[in-house]
Amino acid sequence: MIIGSKLFYFENLPSTNTHAALLLKNSDIREGTIIYTNYQSAGRGQIGNRWESEDGSNLLISIVLFPSMINPLDQFLISMAISLGICDFLKRFIPSITIKWPNDIYVNNDKIAGILIEHSILGDKIENTIAGIGLNINQNEFLSNAPNPISLSLLTGKNFDLNNCLQMLAADLDNRYKQLISELFTQIRDEYISRLYRLNKWCKYKDRNSIYTGRIISVTEYGRLLIERPGGEISEYSFKEVDFIL
Repeated sequence: MIIGSKLFYFENLPSTNTHAALLLKNSDIREGTIIYTNYQSAGRGQIGNRWESEDGSNLLISIVLFPSMINPLDQFLISMAISLGICDFLKRFIPSITIKWPNDIYVNNDKIAGILIEHSILGDKIENTIAGIGLNINQNEFLSNAPNPISLSLLTGKNFDLNNCLQMLAADLDNRYKQLISELFTQIRDEYISRLYRLNKWCKYKDRNSIYTGRIISVTEYGRLLIERPGGEISEYSFKEVDFIL
């Protein structure tokens, strides 16, 4: 086992990703080490967003990886693998899990998990990767202005043991990471694309030019989203260049 081979638990932290970065800077750390906490006072999401999590209710973890098998140009493969690992975990309990590009995990139209992946790149090599995951497990009330949070407990009506959930999640993520090590890149890409939220469905989107109807058809090998318009024109987007209109 790589992911989950070493665990560091803290009652609370400002941010598991920030603490993982400090550990990398100041000590030797085993690949697959998981830093986890009951509560983050400054949990981070994508592009400065905050991640709300009730104390002791959810999984808040960061994983340290040394993915030397991945060219920096192909770094989105790591995001794909982590996303699929979370889906594998959730499939144990609920159906119909999708990935809202680039790496939010959705059940129907609600967000159950978010991922923040940070790479340290030197030249043509990824020196290390910190994969931060916030996964809503037992939280039943959300107080922030996030539009659509959901939890495993709200979906199933059950309460879950967080330590058991962490062990299962680590095993599922480990399986996906080993696919990367084995260079099963096409399989990972194909599975990721097949799980995309709104795949091949005509929906509303907004870019810097207009609001329009389109359908997601794929992502490029570098992780850019491809949306087809009714006339057949295909638009290609990087992160934050297009909004999903509900």
